[in-house]
Amino acid sequence: MSNLAAPTALRFEHRTDTGPVLGIGTASPRLSWQVPTADAGYSQTAYEVEITTGTTQVFTVESADQVLVPWPGDPLAARESAQVRVRVRGAGDWSEWSEPATVEAGLLSPTEWTARFVSPRENANGSPAPLLGGVVDLPEGIVKARLYSTAHGIYLPELNGERVGDEQLAPGWTAYQQRLRYQTYDVTTLVRAGENRLEFLVGNGWYRGRLGFHGKNSLYGDRLAVLAQLEVTTEDGQVHTFGSDDSWTARESAVIADDLYDGQRTDLRRTPGEAAPVDVLDADLNPLVAPDGPPVRITGVVPAIEIITSPSGKTLVDFGQNVVGRVRLKVRGGADGDEVVLRHAEVLENGELGVRPLRTAKATDSYILAGPDEVTLDSPLTFHGFRYAEVTGVPNLQASDLEAVVVGSDLRRTGWFESSHELLNRFHENVVWGMRGNFVDVPTDCPQRDERLGWTGDIQVFSPTASFLFDSAGFLTNWLADLAAEQQKDGSVPFVVPDILKHTGPATAAWGDAATIVPWVIYERTGDAGLLARQLPSMRAWVDKMADLAGGDLLWAGGFQFGDWLDPTAPPENPFRAKADPDVLATAHLARSAEVVAKAAEVVGDAELAREYADLAARVRQAFAKEYATEGGRVLSDAATNYALALQWALLPTEAQRQRAGERLADLVRTAGFRISTGFVGTPLMADALADSGHPDLAYRLLLQTGCPSWLYAVTMGATTVWERWDSMLPDGSINPGQMTSFNHYALGAVADWMHRRVAGLAPGDPGYRTIVVRPLFTSHLTSASAKHLTPYGEAAVSWTRSDGQIRLSVTVPVGSRAQVAVPGDGAPVEVGHGTHEWIADDPYGEAPALPADASIRQLMDHESSWETIVAAARETEIVADDADLAARLERYLAQPANQLVEAISPRGFGPDAEALQAKLDSLLDN
Repeated sequence: MSNLAAPTALRFEHRTDTGPVLGIGTASPRLSWQVPTADAGYSQTAYEVEITTGTTQVFTVESADQVLVPWPGDPLAARESAQVRVRVRGAGDWSEWSEPATVEAGLLSPTEWTARFVSPRENANGSPAPLLGGVVDLPEGIVKARLYSTAHGIYLPELNGERVGDEQLAPGWTAYQQRLRYQTYDVTTLVRAGENRLEFLVGNGWYRGRLGFHGKNSLYGDRLAVLAQLEVTTEDGQVHTFGSDDSWTARESAVIADDLYDGQRTDLRRTPGEAAPVDVLDADLNPLVAPDGPPVRITGVVPAIEIITSPSGKTLVDFGQNVVGRVRLKVRGGADGDEVVLRHAEVLENGELGVRPLRTAKATDSYILAGPDEVTLDSPLTFHGFRYAEVTGVPNLQASDLEAVVVGSDLRRTGWFESSHELLNRFHENVVWGMRGNFVDVPTDCPQRDERLGWTGDIQVFSPTASFLFDSAGFLTNWLADLAAEQQKDGSVPFVVPDILKHTGPATAAWGDAATIVPWVIYERTGDAGLLARQLPSMRAWVDKMADLAGGDLLWAGGFQFGDWLDPTAPPENPFRAKADPDVLATAHLARSAEVVAKAAEVVGDAELAREYADLAARVRQAFAKEYATEGGRVLSDAATNYALALQWALLPTEAQRQRAGERLADLVRTAGFRISTGFVGTPLMADALADSGHPDLAYRLLLQTGCPSWLYAVTMGATTVWERWDSMLPDGSINPGQMTSFNHYALGAVADWMHRRVAGLAPGDPGYRTIVVRPLFTSHLTSASAKHLTPYGEAAVSWTRSDGQIRLSVTVPVGSRAQVAVPGDGAPVEVGHGTHEWIADDPYGEAPALPADASIRQLMDHESSWETIVAAARETEIVADDADLAARLERYLAQPANQLVEAISPRGFGPDAEALQAKLDSLLDN
């Protein structure tokens, strides 16, 4: 009897709705599904799709595909709903049918809208938030009701006094002039026969609020407005449509001020003002689009863990976790007119709220009470990044009265990691929280200060990690549509998307490469070739712009670059001054992006275009090697980032050059005291470059370092998210003096992708994880590691442990995928199908190797226990300040015998301290 289960997890496009998928923006949504279990050896040979609209049709397709397969039926009309079932076949019988899934098209063209944008006549910026609403009479016999709505501003809808939906900050932030999302709500249970009142509380949001670090507001317009269309279907099949129009009215709400940066102020004594007429705006409806991904929602609630009194007597609340959202507070017993004020910050400094990193953002919510009755205070028209809140105006505050409401795009969690190293596990959790806090409809740099912008460079380096941790495909495809919409005619990619900076010709390496890298990453992780076809013109335009800037010699030199942003050697006040030469970095990115465009063109079937850009990439690599690399493998500026780029992107033509470059990169890591020395651009590549060039142990030394700068330094300082700077907080607990310091910035967390792929060993092979590559990098530094990922085919997992002289490896492969497994001790990888597979092998790391008798200083540094002994002795004698100081002094002496280490850092005979250190060294080497 066949063990072939019915398909599950039926999905339309990249939508992750748990119920019916309403308001989808395409008439022919692609389908995906998973098969939970099947017999060994099963391989899908065909599938059938049953589509029921007015009638039922069944389509049989001979294909092994199950991810993003084409819609086989007639395109859906606007508003049309379909029930879909799927079944599959291998070599034998058909499976059972899946449970039905419902998809319903949205309003697919501007002509489907009869409603118009309406705006208060008197509501200048700085006025109370308006309530815009209308009254409609509905007939008896209602069987279905849909509300389609959007706003200029952000909105909270109510129908007959009940909240509609659970979305926050709708309609979100897009390139409003080109793309304004509308939302679709099922309001069948909220409508009633007779009079119905529909009303929207509208806040300034991104549309009219303060936006960017130049202090400007109203960047998209100075009038708040709502567009709403209520469509009601009755038993007789008639559709009754009611839209926002000149019959609507506007009132003032109790929210007397609202801003995303500065916070919300609410006067609970106010009742809605008198109704006033609205203006119907002549607004273009062509930019209206349906969502690709999930909306912003409340994704969690974090309780207060402690209330403390600051040195100045302020009441501070610690939530124990740096979050993004707002504080919800219950108060009682206050008098009419009493004021409650909440200020927010990520850290404390000298025991007080550390607000300097907020720059001009006030991050303050305030409430004027109406009397002593218990009331829950909430500010849904704003959000803040914070761990701490300062509360004034609430005597006898109790921790149970407060909670942090976590707000973010409601992304489905898909990736997990765990190891035997607790600090590393906490770091991974910090990466997760950093992503949650900065994926608030747009992939922002930070969630707290007067910025919060969609910096292209940040998401370019972080997209592989993002795509593993959360189902971010719909989120990022939406953002990429904004990027393409705002890309300039010459191919330049804005520094931020949506683009509120409006620079002319904003072309800079790594940042602009988001146009090529992010679509390619989504394709690798989801198999979405349709996205590549959609984005290919944007991808080409960016590479053409880079090539134009490079000129005939194909070297992109001169002009503005962010470079290896926030390299730890750059001074706090000048993050541009990275060690890596920006010309080297820029030309490397031209080669990389040209190669990506060539691959994308091949995927979409344009062989001629693929050859054109593959040739360009090859010529750029030749130019790079000729101009920036020596025959001996040195790369201009001798910076770790540029070596990592050259190694990982195949920019060095000979094996000898690659070998020497890898050795030089390893020496740079050694002489930095095994601390990180790269910024935003180099950091994601460092561990791969070290491991792939034969220095995996150094990659682990770098990853597990706790000194500053390092990934784990922030963890030792109590961080619960990833920081913008390696030293956003200094070892003495003070905030970095730089003008730009955030404690929630995901970019430097991009190394988590390496942790998933190489530490645990779970990596995509063929697009969408159709083939999984299992190649864990075993090490003496860890006794276990594991990763789990919900791939498009189902759950994949890898775990390994080291104990009792053996390595145990377990691999789980979902139905529809295969895995290439590097089994410890075996030569060629082993290919396995779906199911769970286990191997046991001898552990080569069971015993630590001895230090060679004739060790060099380099070998001594690589022998971790010996190095730690010498560092401790050198610090005790006060010859050096720390391990980094000692390592830096040894830069020119790595090849010398280890017994000459003391002579290298302090000429023999300098003093009794040097003699004592030499004695310690001699004892170590003798043993």
